[in-house]
Amino acid sequence: MLTSVFLTAILPIVSLAAVGYVLGRFREVDVGALNTVTIYVLAPALIFHSLSTTPISGVTAVKLLVGIGAYVLVMAGVAVLVHRATDTTTPTLGALILVSAFSNAGNYGIPLSDFAFGPVGRSTAVLFLSIQAIYMYTIGAYIASRGGDAVDARGAVAKVLRLPLVYAVFAAFLLVRLDAVPPVDGTFMRTVRLTGDAMIPVMLLLLGVQLSNADYAGAISRVGMGNLLKLGVAPAIGLGLALLLGFGDATVARVFVLEIATPAAITPLMLVIEFRDPVATEGITDAEYISSVVLTSTLLSVPVLTVLIVVLRSGAVL
Repeated sequence: MLTSVFLTAILPIVSLAAVGYVLGRFREVDVGALNTVTIYVLAPALIFHSLSTTPISGVTAVKLLVGIGAYVLVMAGVAVLVHRATDTTTPTLGALILVSAFSNAGNYGIPLSDFAFGPVGRSTAVLFLSIQAIYMYTIGAYIASRGGDAVDARGAVAKVLRLPLVYAVFAAFLLVRLDAVPPVDGTFMRTVRLTGDAMIPVMLLLLGVQLSNADYAGAISRVGMGNLLKLGVAPAIGLGLALLLGFGDATVARVFVLEIATPAAITPLMLVIEFRDPVATEGITDAEYISSVVLTSTLLSVPVLTVLIVVLRSGAVL
């Protein structure tokens, strides 16, 4: 199972990030411009298409909405407590919250859930990704823009409201509610899908380029707490929430836990690059720290998620 998980879910991620890394080592790549295109063009297209075309069961959607929101808030609270108690050398509290509260539910979580739990796993993962995007581009963008509390709350909210991603979410839900979604095989939706499909590879290339410029000696030595929160504490919180919410379908509950347990998401890296000046704290920036946690948590997740899938499939806990 370990080999299969690696080949089907992790190797494509590592391969594309490696291409970006090599590109960044031999060419000067404008990360800011690439990031801006992703946030303002590719991400809105992907979110709009996913939300407007994915069948959503009302009860399941509400429970996932509540569960994911509760997880983000609980994990943020845990990160705050850990940060204060340990005086960790994370560049900022915001960086620690971002890497621990948001999962790589898309390019990692969707194929992993499909492999582990079949068609129901895949459809649940797509719904999880769509709902997490709401929190990612609102709460996540707010945290990224505040960073180390250098930006006042009003300014952070104003930045969030300027993101087209937010309006893509609401536009999709409105069209679904009004039963006015354009035909999926029409020119408009095909164009939106084509644009959105470019987001994941561009995000992975961006990760690789950012890693090629990161201070590994300084950053990787400090990622232990971020990895512990994301791969150790997060699955336990996910399991507790799944039991509390009482999902009617055991497979949906298991995928909910699995998605939460996936490694740190790439999107917070884009948000930090977009909103935060690259000011170093004790020698490393927030972007370098997040890039390093994404890299290490992805590699460390291979054995962790393999064991988790075995436990979830056994029915011992859900």
